[in-house]
Amino acid sequence: MEFEKKGILIVVSAPSGSGKGTVLSHLTEDREHFALSVSLTTRKPRTGEIDGIHYFFVSKEDFLKEIENGNMLEYAEYCGNYYGTPKDRVDELLSNGINVILEIETVGAMKIKKLCPDAIFIMILPPSFSALEKRLRSRGTNSEEDIQKRLETAVKELSCIEMYDYVVINRDGKSKEAADTITGIAMAEKCRVKRNPELISDFYDAKPDNEK
Repeated sequence: MEFEKKGILIVVSAPSGSGKGTVLSHLTEDREHFALSVSLTTRKPRTGEIDGIHYFFVSKEDFLKEIENGNMLEYAEYCGNYYGTPKDRVDELLSNGINVILEIETVGAMKIKKLCPDAIFIMILPPSFSALEKRLRSRGTNSEEDIQKRLETAVKELSCIEMYDYVVINRDGKSKEAADTITGIAMAEKCRVKRNPELISDFYDAKPDNEK
């Protein structure tokens, strides 16, 4: 008897300054169990970006064909360019038992929630709103106007938190612990009864280990 072999789609959102990227980088070190979904985009690669690693860079024509063919889990247009999540790549990873992490803002996450009811939704947060502001200011690269916009956006994102299944606190210097928490969530989800509908029949049919 084995638990769910298929991977789980894990949708992760977080306000800017939460340290989401660092947490996810720890998580995806375990390539046997986790992979970060790579988005499709029509914008040109920036210096240092690698096709298939940071994004899949495609023409606008090809992107629109993917939409027409129903191969986009979600997509949006921003500053004249399209961004979206290719369904076929996600399905391939899930079928191979890999838990796929979809890093996305709350609006896109709510679209995914309607399309993928079996996905789990996680919000990563710093310990407090004041800690979030402190992190944004400590970067030293954002203007006061930009900081205020990011904080306003954070308030809007937090208004959606009841639509998420889990919240993970990313404390200063503890990003690995936050990643381990997400690993634990994925493991627990794999054991859910609803994800293992054949559990009882397999239980009765299974032979003792010494008879295999």
